[in-house]
Amino acid sequence: MAERRDQQGGTLSGGEQQMLAIGRAMVAGPQLIMLDEPSMGLAPLIVAQVMDAIVSINQAGTAVLLIEQNARVALKVAHRGCVMESGRVAVTGSAAELRADPQVVEAYLGA
Repeated sequence: MAERRDQQGGTLSGGEQQMLAIGRAMVAGPQLIMLDEPSMGLAPLIVAQVMDAIVSINQAGTAVLLIEQNARVALKVAHRGCVMESGRVAVTGSAAELRADPQVVEAYLGA
């Protein structure tokens, strides 16, 4: 983002805008950051970069609440997960438990 510091946010690519939003949130030194669909509309390579940034933020000591429809990506970076169906919690557990749950695999990860 350093090379884009003189560029207006609205002219950045989708991935750059996502990183800018996360960076703006981190300036305040939060204990918790909540992210809603950070991968939406991004190319797979950019999604990986955004998720790497989220993991780094968490490893640096900031708690992360990630709301993400891309279950495969979310369960790669999450410690715990909560699957919701029609606005209700259907399944909870560690990311490893959810990745191994046959119902979760069939419905959200593909067999």
